[in-house]
Amino acid sequence: MSARSKARKRALDVLYESDVRGVDALGTLAERVSLADPPVNDYTIELVEGVQANRPRIDEILAEYAEGWTIARMPDVDRALLRLGVYELLWRDEVPHAVAIDEAVELAKTLSTDESPRFVNGVLGRVLRDQPAT
Repeated sequence: MSARSKARKRALDVLYESDVRGVDALGTLAERVSLADPPVNDYTIELVEGVQANRPRIDEILAEYAEGWTIARMPDVDRALLRLGVYELLWRDEVPHAVAIDEAVELAKTLSTDESPRFVNGVLGRVLRDQPAT
């Protein structure tokens, strides 16, 4: 697993935990950084901070593109994955679009339901196709 893949997984862990606990992701991130066991990669920090900074817009995009699903109704892991994926697609120009989608789908395969990889791929594919304004 590449360093960036590990960073994405760690960012997903922070976003998921924060969402489930109903706490700010930046606070959870600060806890992880202070513990430094294992050390938190700089890219993990950038991802969590970026998702949090853009979360209202990311959630608007997800509400529009997740056909038939509300944000609240999505499985917790899928919601965190989609937030991360949309952030990388629309705000991280150095990340190839295919990589952002593939990484999210791979995480869905290992961490979520059997239907999740297809759902995540479909939503992120529609977002990529339309490139909504950030």
